[in-house]
Amino acid sequence: MRNYLILPFLAGLAACGPDVAYRPTAQLLPSNIRKIAIRHAVNKTQQFGLEDKFTLRVRDEFLRDGSYSITPEADCDGIVWITIARYLLTPVQYDVNLIPTAYKLRIMIDLQFVDRAANVALWEEKNLEGVLVYPVATLPGGKTEEQAREDIWDILSRDVVKRVVEGFGSVTGSSKNRVSSEGPSTPPAITPGKASAPVNPNPY
Repeated sequence: MRNYLILPFLAGLAACGPDVAYRPTAQLLPSNIRKIAIRHAVNKTQQFGLEDKFTLRVRDEFLRDGSYSITPEADCDGIVWITIARYLLTPVQYDVNLIPTAYKLRIMIDLQFVDRAANVALWEEKNLEGVLVYPVATLPGGKTEEQAREDIWDILSRDVVKRVVEGFGSVTGSSKNRVSSEGPSTPPAITPGKASAPVNPNPY
């Protein structure tokens, strides 16, 4: 008799299982953030001019996505800060004469989003990485370093937009992303209402 009572109870638990499963809520931008500015990327690598092309690529990707209006800093609600932190080009394959025939290119960026009105960083995501292994241009299907870099800009620009639009966990850097439990941190050198001048393209 007890089995007849238990079985319907277990069946009910099984039926409601998917509805009670834990689903963490994505950490999206606050509702007051409607217009976004993309600050000119900072280049901390020895490669000259990376920041110019990447900033334009990120801006184009935001415009293509269309979730937020893209404006100058003086008119925006939030600012996307990008730092190109590392650029690593490594030979991974050689011919019989020890001449490289394939390379691995890794570019790592740090990402931060600043609430302009409050002048605080809402979140940061470090070490977002774009990686491409490619044969040299003299081989069939090969690429130049510049072509490989353009492919990585496509990858990273989509990751930047996805992280801003879809929130925490949509993309993940190789180090811990952070949303401060003690409140947002204060970003360096931001003056509300004023657009920043372009950074030194090769500060190091």
